[in-house]
Amino acid sequence: MLNEVYSALIELKKNQMKNGYCMVDIDGYNGFVLTNKDGGLFLPHTINRFIRRIYTEYNAEEMKKAKEEHREPIIIPHFSCHHLRHTFATRFCENETNIKVIQEIMGHSDISTTMNIYAEATEQKKKEVFSNLEGKMKIS
Repeated sequence: MLNEVYSALIELKKNQMKNGYCMVDIDGYNGFVLTNKDGGLFLPHTINRFIRRIYTEYNAEEMKKAKEEHREPIIIPHFSCHHLRHTFATRFCENETNIKVIQEIMGHSDISTTMNIYAEATEQKKKEVFSNLEGKMKIS
């Protein structure tokens, strides 16, 4: 876990120590840190609705500004919490070579899921890999 994420979660946990923990039990897990205002769990559709509200309001403001400035607006396309997971996993694969670690962190039971869905090879990453190989392999 990244240090910044860990610190934010610790702050949320401190608040829960004062206000009470989430007692929802899912597959034997409870005491969740990220909870809604009623102390329950966020469901994906709730998070997606929140994300949609953010980019819809941004896009409306951007369209207004672009019209005033006589330019094309820069619009944020639709995305969901699953897109954020996919983006994280793709960036993680670009920065981590141990596929087994990636599989475990992403929670995939089968490594082929990790490899087939998330281990995308971008043009930039392919160039970087070959750049790193320069001078490491002898061709004679």
